[in-house]
Order: sequence, then structure tokens, then C-alpha cells
Amino acid sequence: METQKKKAIRFLEGNKVYLRPLDIEDAEIYFQMLYNSETRRLTGTQKSYTREQISSYIEGKAEDSSSVLLLIVLKETDEVIGDIALQDIDTINRSSNIRIAIDVEQNQGKGYGSEAISLMLEYGFGILNLHRIELEVFSFNKRAAHVYEKLGFKREGIQRDRLYYNHLYHDAILMSILEEEYRSMNNS
Repeated sequence: METQKKKAIRFLEGNKVYLRPLDIEDAEIYFQMLYNSETRRLTGTQKSYTREQISSYIEGKAEDSSSVLLLIVLKETDEVIGDIALQDIDTINRSSNIRIAIDVEQNQGKGYGSEAISLMLEYGFGILNLHRIELEVFSFNKRAAHVYEKLGFKREGIQRDRLYYNHLYHDAILMSILEEEYRSMNNS
């Protein structure tokens, strides 16, 4: 019965996916997603975490007003396929950063991530009253950089050799979108 209740929580809803809050019962799903090798590479995740650390992280996020962490779920099947977060929310400067991870390759390139980001941008600019949302993408993740540009993010700069992963250094591309850029693209 509780699973049914969880499925009904659709915090932000699009055509293909919905975003829902993460709770302690999702610790195992989150733990498994964290150990997908391609997801770790694309996000630059280097550390290892225990199930207990993941549970503590999820519990802490419930009390953290500087972030919004949500799971990305397929509307058709209620399958969790990733997570997305607005982090380091700064209410004085009205800024935040955004990050996303789609768990398995079969769910990438289908527009799920674009829709999830669009939902979070709408929430960030329309509900949280943010002015600027930024992100960083590693130079080897050209597909993601292209998607971010299609969504209106502008390249701001490059942090050279920002990530050391698999015996190589990689640059990080800094990107952002401002409230007025978002509104002009979305007629808001």
C-alpha cells in the first residue's frame, strides 16, 4: 500500500517523466544508481559510499533548505531512472546550481533528462524566484553540453584540468542560464 502512495507523489510532472521527493525508502535505489560505472564517469564521482552513508545523506537532505533533491521517474512505468537537484540555493543572490544523472544508457538520449531539467528550471525560476542557475559539465560529455545549450544555458568559461578520472585530467565547462533568458525561451 505504501508503494502506491509513493507512486502518487508527482511533485513536478512532464509528458514523459515526473519528479518526486527522495525518502529513506529510496536509499537502496540511490545506492545502486551511485555505482553505475558510466554514471560515475559522467558525473565525475570518485568516492565510494556505504548504504548507511547514503541513508544519512537522504535524511540530511530532508532538513537542508539549500537544496531540492528529486528522483526522475518514468510516467509510463513508475521506474526511477535518475536524480536531479538544485543545490547551493542562495536566496540573497537568487542563484543555484543544478545537477542531473540518468542512471542507465538505455534511458539516455530519449529526452528524459531534458524534460527533467526543464521541470526544475520552471520550478527554480517560477517558484523559488531564482535569477541564475548554473552547472558544470565535463569536456568529454559533449552530448550533455549540447543538451544544456539547447535548453538555453550559455557557456561562461572553462576550468582547466578540473577532474582527474581514469588516469586523465579533464576540463569542466561552466554554464548558466539567467531568469530572463529562460523566460524569453519559454514565453513565461
